[in-house]
Amino acid sequence: MSSFSSSFMKTMNDRGFIHQVTDAAELDGTMNKKAITAYIGFDCTADSLHVGSLVQIMMLRHLQKSGHKPIVLMGGGTTKVGDPSGKDDMRQLLSDEDIERNKNGIRQIFEKYLTFGDGPSDAVMCDNDEWLSGLQYIPFLRKYGRHFSVNRMLSFDSVKLRLEREQPLSFLEFNYMILQAYDFLELRRRYGCALQMGGSDQWGNIVNGVELARRVDQQTIYGLTTPLVTTASGAKMGKTAQGAIWLNADRLSAYDFWQFWRNTDDGDVGKFLRLFTELPLEEIQRLESLEGSALNDAKKILADEATKLCHGEAAALEAAETARKTFEEGAIGEALPSVDVARAELDDGLWVVEALRTAGLVASNGEARRLIKNSGARVNDAVVSDADLRLGAGDIGADGVIKLSSGRKRHALLRAV
Repeated sequence: MSSFSSSFMKTMNDRGFIHQVTDAAELDGTMNKKAITAYIGFDCTADSLHVGSLVQIMMLRHLQKSGHKPIVLMGGGTTKVGDPSGKDDMRQLLSDEDIERNKNGIRQIFEKYLTFGDGPSDAVMCDNDEWLSGLQYIPFLRKYGRHFSVNRMLSFDSVKLRLEREQPLSFLEFNYMILQAYDFLELRRRYGCALQMGGSDQWGNIVNGVELARRVDQQTIYGLTTPLVTTASGAKMGKTAQGAIWLNADRLSAYDFWQFWRNTDDGDVGKFLRLFTELPLEEIQRLESLEGSALNDAKKILADEATKLCHGEAAALEAAETARKTFEEGAIGEALPSVDVARAELDDGLWVVEALRTAGLVASNGEARRLIKNSGARVNDAVVSDADLRLGAGDIGADGVIKLSSGRKRHALLRAV
């Protein structure tokens, strides 16, 4: 049973979201007495977020459903610096145009999970470029730099781990934690923000912000981090052999998103149902206790619920039906990922290795060759044994497509045009 009394903190604890809190009892008491404003920052390093950010997005959703106000902070300013957390190398510096394009792509995701508006608990989206890009360097250092101890900054994991691995850390990146701390101070002043949340790798940055508000404004604010989510195999959540599991449909189809969850390891079903769906805990306990083939039903429910939140109910139903037709009936589902190929290419003979790569089933020609060598590649459900095979017009089915498969769970269509 949870020792927390506020709705939000109970939910966070019971579903496995909490790793560290700056003052758990005081934060819980505050949230039990009144609605507060909390934020999470998202840097704009790509035009979509991936499943690795979904824990934080779900936290904001639970926060809003508990009656509190979420702030989505777009890192238009901090993206120009680069967060060193979890990286061995300096992040690629992006142009202002790239950052703006990425912001526009990321914004679409939050509209599915949060309600934005002017109400007391309606979400707000802002961009730290509003205040960071206008800072004057010398006045900023004189006013805020004196509150940061370099000795302490070197002890935080985001810096310490990079140095221990003898990887270079630029002075530009070293400034990141100061700017993030200032973000928290600025959001407290502008919106009364009392809580910053983030992944466990952000703990040092968050603590800096909490302490800066205490020293500069004599205000008490809080920090909360989530544990690093790994799969039962020990892999980092959201990373697969095929690449990142993106949240935007133009980067990854709803069907492939559904399949990602359907392929969850048996040992992760309960954890993922708690973190990535809103099913009642009693129902989750029932589902995770299933054994054998019955556990597959729990995985389908996980896939359905996670896909509904990200892509909508209609897309989730279509993905589930496509999977049913593909796996149970052996038919070609209409929602399978497809790519157009000029019929002329097929007339000339399309190399099967290139076809697998074009369809997105493998990342490289080498990976395609290994897949074929291990009997994992199929064309129209027939195993491919020859890596030099050429696909032609005779492989096109009556519906105008060639079905390609990687293993038994990943499929795509080549559509002749």
